[in-house]
Order: sequence, then C-alpha cells, then structure tokens
Amino acid sequence: MSTCSQDGAHAARLAGLRALLARRNLAGCLVPRSDEHLGEYVPGAAERLAWLSGFTGSAGLAIVLADRAVLFTDGRYTLQAAAETDPALWEPRHSQEEPPERWLAAAAPGARIGYDPMLISGSALARFASAGLEMVPFAAAGNAGPGAERNPIDLLWTDRPAPPLAPCRPHPLAFAGEESEAKRARLGAALAASGEDAAVLSDPASINWLLNIRGRDLEFTPVALGFALLFADGRLSLFMAEEKLLPETLAWLGPAVTVAPPSALDDALAALSGRRVRVDPAGTAVWFADTLTASGATVSAAPDPCRLPKACKNETEQAGARAAQLRDAAALVRFLAWFAEAGGSGKETECSARARLLAFRRALSGFAGESFPAISAAGEHGAIIHYRASAGSDRPIRANEVYLIDSGAQFPEGTTDVTRTVWTGPAEPAPELAERFTRVLAGHIALATLRFPEGTTGPALDALARRPLWDGGLDYDHGTGHGVGSFLSVHEGPAGISRHAEAVPLEAGMILSDEPGFYLPGAYGIRLENLLLVLPTEKRGPADGPSGKPFLCFETLTLAPFARRLIRPELLSPAALAWLDAYHARVRNTVGAALSGPERAWLETETAPFA
Repeated sequence: MSTCSQDGAHAARLAGLRALLARRNLAGCLVPRSDEHLGEYVPGAAERLAWLSGFTGSAGLAIVLADRAVLFTDGRYTLQAAAETDPALWEPRHSQEEPPERWLAAAAPGARIGYDPMLISGSALARFASAGLEMVPFAAAGNAGPGAERNPIDLLWTDRPAPPLAPCRPHPLAFAGEESEAKRARLGAALAASGEDAAVLSDPASINWLLNIRGRDLEFTPVALGFALLFADGRLSLFMAEEKLLPETLAWLGPAVTVAPPSALDDALAALSGRRVRVDPAGTAVWFADTLTASGATVSAAPDPCRLPKACKNETEQAGARAAQLRDAAALVRFLAWFAEAGGSGKETECSARARLLAFRRALSGFAGESFPAISAAGEHGAIIHYRASAGSDRPIRANEVYLIDSGAQFPEGTTDVTRTVWTGPAEPAPELAERFTRVLAGHIALATLRFPEGTTGPALDALARRPLWDGGLDYDHGTGHGVGSFLSVHEGPAGISRHAEAVPLEAGMILSDEPGFYLPGAYGIRLENLLLVLPTEKRGPADGPSGKPFLCFETLTLAPFARRLIRPELLSPAALAWLDAYHARVRNTVGAALSGPERAWLETETAPFA
C-alpha cells in the first residue's frame, strides 16, 4: 500500500514529467514496464514505471496525459495496482478488456504522444499508430534545450541505479546438451534458407542459450544482459559490457564470436546496409528496425530464431529438468511438513514462512537462487494473484485460513516453479471452500492427463482446465500455463496455455506450467501448479485412436502433495482420482526416499490413497 510520503513523491514525479512533456509540445507519453530487452524481469535501472507510479508488478503500461494518468495491467495485477498506486493520481485499467491504444485514441484522438524507441516493440508501436495517434520518439520530440532528446523519466530520475555488471560465465555442456557452434550453424542455416543475412538478438535469454553462457545481471533470471547479431554463416557479434566478460568466458565463446561494447551497435547496424536482416517485431525494440532501415538495410519481420529451438529442450535439458524438480521437491515437502505444524500457530508470518522455504532450498546442492519473488499469501492476500509480502503488508498466518505459496528455484540443471494451497486448521474447511479447491484440482488433472494431436496450440487447451470451474460458475483471470526455461527465465515463450496466448503449436521438449486457480477478493486464493514436459505419446504408451496421426502428451515434472484436507474425492471422476493416487504414490516413493522421521511420516499420511 502506498504511504503518504510515497504518494507525495509520486505526485511530484508525475508533475515533473508533465512539465517536460509540455515543453516538448507533447500531449502525453507511454511509460512501459520494460527495459531495452523488453523483458519481464528487469534490473533496477529500468524500473521506470515503479519509480513514477509505485506499481511494482512485472507487467504494466502507463499513459500520462496533461490531466490524466492511467495504469494498464492484466488480470494478475488489478488488485495489486490498486493497492500500490494513489487513486488521486492514477486510474487503473484492465489491458485485456480495454486495450491501451483504444483507450488513448478515444481519450486524446490524434494527439502527439511521446515514446522511447528502445522500450517498445515495433508491433506495440504499430497498434498505437494505427489508432490515429501521432507517435513521436523522444529523440525527435522537439527542441527544448540540453537533454531534451533523452527519455524524460531518465532526466528526472536523478538517483537512478547503475546498470548491472555481473560476470558472465560458461554454461557447461553437461547442462546445455549442445555446443554453441552447432546451435549457431543450425540457426544460421535457417536464416540463409529464408533469404536473410543476419538476425538481431535482443532477448538475453536467447543470447545466453545460444552461446551457452549465464550471468547474474537479473535477480531471478541467470542471464548476462547484452545484444547480438547472428549471421547466416554461424558467426555472431556480441555486444556486452567488457567488464562482464572474464577471460575464461572469452575463451569459451571461441573465435567465431566477436565482442564489442553496446555503444558499437549503431555502427554494426549501419554496416548491414544492403543486407536483409531479421528483426522480431513483437520482441525487439523498434529502435533496431528504425536504425537498420535508415542505414539502408532491408528489415525482415520474423520471430527471434532462437525462441522455438530454445523452448524445445534437448534430452540433456529434459533430464536436467527432472533432476532439478526432484531436488527441489525435497525442500518443498520439508517446508510443507513444517508448515503443517507451524502454519496455523499465529507465530509465523507470510515473510517468515517465505524465509523458511528459502532456507530449505539454500540447503540443496546446486541451488542458484529463486526463479522469481516467492508469493507467500495468507487469507485475503491470496486473492492478489501476484502478491508479494513486504514489511508493510506482512501479517501473521492464522488458524483456519487458506495459505498459498507460489515459488521456484534455479539450478544449473533447470528451473522450477510450483504452487500449493493449504489449509491451516485445526477446524475443518468450509464445504464450499473444499468444493472450489477440488474444482481447481480437477481442472489441473484434466490438463495433466491430456493426449492431443501434434499441431495443437496452447489457446486450444485453456478451456480444458477451466471446465470444472465453469461448471460451478467460477473462473480465474490469468492464463493456465506458461513456458519455463532451462536455467533461464521462469516465464518463457513462445508457447503458452491461455486464451490470450500466441497460437504456437506445442512441441515435444517444451516445459509448461499447469496452474488453474480461483480467487475470492477479500477472502482467499487457490492455485495449484505443476510443470509439465511435452512428450510424444510413444514414450508414454501407444497413441489413442486408429488414425495414425502423431499425438503428444504431458509428463508431470513437479513432485509435491496436494493438500489432503481440501480435497473432496467424491467430486473427482474415477480417472482423476486414480491419477491423483498414482501421482501421490510417485511423490511418496521418490521424494520420501530423501526424508526421514516426522517429515517422512507426514508425507506418508498426506499421500495415502483415497481409493
């Protein structure tokens, strides 16, 4: 919740921004929650939206006009945005129900709107331009004296943090499974086959995957920030601060990778005059396409060539994902066993419980940090989908309430992400609560057990996880599943399971989450999340049906029990109940081997068969 002093600071910042815009003859500007790489997780130096508004979520866009300031977020953040911003300054809007470009075209038709071309994609900018707005890059926004060409927030933010300069290190083949040279040759050949001479890579996850490197420039995503140009012959130019590149890393990259500072990008793009260069219009800052076009290059609008190969994990990465999930499961089960005793005592808080889980994970070999800020949410806070407990919001976890813990870890072998919802007791949960929990579980199982033909896209699967909820008049305002990287981002494209996801067919080797939920504002939240690995059905038994068409299925990677006291087994179908008992037996036999004493006894009880 915003404090009075914070609201005063945000009011002054908003006023300062408006004054700069007026001097540049701009009616308003866009303030996205993104950095130059358009990533979800950004360094402190890129937290412009949080600095201006107070909103700290990972997805959002502000539109600032002379007399209005509107904050657009998706369904994950509607409650959080309202809690973190001053309603006297900011109007909250739902970005999927009311697209920002549509709102702005109605609120300020034909207006001159400023934007930073390094912070918005070509696709996003085109939506505003097509709405009849005059979109003006800050570098061409007028002549108001020294510094006028810079992003106005960067002028106002005088104590802005410095960019990160953490060391970049090799990611061994024991984890990567394929040499960088082979990846570059394969992707370069694909560029050549498309008639392209080179491709711009601005997503650090793509660059780190392609070069088999990792870094610590972001708190939760183990990447080194930088840009790259991949050429059709497999050569690569890497643009990264030289302070990050250790001698061992330079040797690892090899002679086919040239290294230069990011400041050399302008000249490198200019040297591509007359060449055909791929630029991802949805995932790359529009500055790249503008600069290439001005240099005389031909821009080929096509997806990042790394994103699909990166999402389809090879056999080494799949084995690593299983190993990471099993290791992480021991920490999570130890936490759940501890919480069964301590959770409802009133002595633990959201922050202390979160710290206890982190302590269990830190004891694991290879633990390299959390994969995102853990969501430790008791009672009403669970209804805030991406709630983050802080000193100002932390509260005791009380008896007889719902507690939701959504967390993950990074290991060199892989990335984890798991959510469990439990009941603190000692009283029995209300029948309505248990029914809703079981509907969420039924939707989770419906997706986990699915067999589907090759070519099926994520949006086509979303309703399957929702149907048990829809049957009860319930729903949830977020996607059902997102891709997960291999010791990379916990949120990875291009595939997702959501009504709003890109229609990308699911392919073998992809790892996606399965996380339906239900949220009752002011009361509680329920979410149940496992990670699923897409496999050909021949690896799990024969395909159903005589058509001979190739089918795919899911292997559940995550290993942790579902809260027994919240399950009403009579509401599950016989097949769903059989899956649940088999899953719990697998958890008991695999994770239980790493436990002893009270923890093992708790797991035995929690995973006992229902049928």
